[in-house]
Amino acid sequence: MMSDDCNQWHWQEPGTAWKGVGTYHITLTVPSRMPLLGTLVIPQNDPLQAWVKRTALGEAVVEELYVMCMHYPEIRILQFCLMPDHLHAVIRVTRVMNTSIRSVIRGYWQGVKKHGRAYTLGVSPELNSVTTDKTERGDGITGDGGKSYPFPVFTERPFIRPLSRRGQLDTMIHYVKMNPQRLATKRLMPGSFRVQRGIEIAGRRYDGVGNVALLQAESFAPVHVRRMMVEAAEHGVTKPLRDYMNGCVLAARKGCVMVSPFISPDEKRVMDVLLKEQWPFVVLADNGFREYYKPSGALFDACAAGRVLILSPWPYDAGKRHISRADCVALNGMAEEITLALSGIA
Repeated sequence: MMSDDCNQWHWQEPGTAWKGVGTYHITLTVPSRMPLLGTLVIPQNDPLQAWVKRTALGEAVVEELYVMCMHYPEIRILQFCLMPDHLHAVIRVTRVMNTSIRSVIRGYWQGVKKHGRAYTLGVSPELNSVTTDKTERGDGITGDGGKSYPFPVFTERPFIRPLSRRGQLDTMIHYVKMNPQRLATKRLMPGSFRVQRGIEIAGRRYDGVGNVALLQAESFAPVHVRRMMVEAAEHGVTKPLRDYMNGCVLAARKGCVMVSPFISPDEKRVMDVLLKEQWPFVVLADNGFREYYKPSGALFDACAAGRVLILSPWPYDAGKRHISRADCVALNGMAEEITLALSGIA
């Protein structure tokens, strides 16, 4: 009979093969988010030059990756990046293995935990400074007389995600490589990425990330491609759809801030033009913001430059995977509501 511990290892999507050829993104995190694995270095305050100086524990975490590949020659490391409080790795299983990838990663995790225990029991000055900081904040890791005690470092299992869709691998490798640069940008411009709570528009409250000053613009317009336009285009009548999408871009070029969840492929094409031409816009997100949220790709750069505000009317839901039709309808309605309210029409 399988133990309760084993039953918790449901990392992959249903129907994917655990032992077969595949590509995976692995994330190992220090649950406390303490920078025990390294220190971010930003030469000349230039995010593009940012890199992470590893601690002894960080070096051990990376070394365990290579140990894993020595034990399982079927596995290749395509890309990895060690950050102060987590590790990203993209690996490729090149041929069918005798064991499952989850067992392999579990073995890696067990090896890393041993290093974590040795690190905390070693009472390094680096760890002492961290525990002292937490003690001063009253985070409850003190023993008798206020003395700080070592705590477990890697209590959470690594997260593993299969990469199977076209373009997903290249996107993930770029994301992993750019992690130090993104963290440096966040640290140099904290206001651009701080989650701001309770932004009220038309009697509705939103959480937001980005440039809230965009809400003070003079004009706003929604981007909402209607189904009838898409259906007409599918039957060869493309002018209504083309004119509408062109009209959205022309409005942005005249200084109008576009507002939309940008859900449909055609709406995403409009957003791509806004990003490319560096026009400001507001995005409505179907999920809230976790504590360490940051947008990805071109949205990150636009957010850092103050050209984007991302709003969500709902709290963060870790279990959410796909947007529902009800969410789409609600968000498009909110985009109209925001546009009317900020334009002074409501």
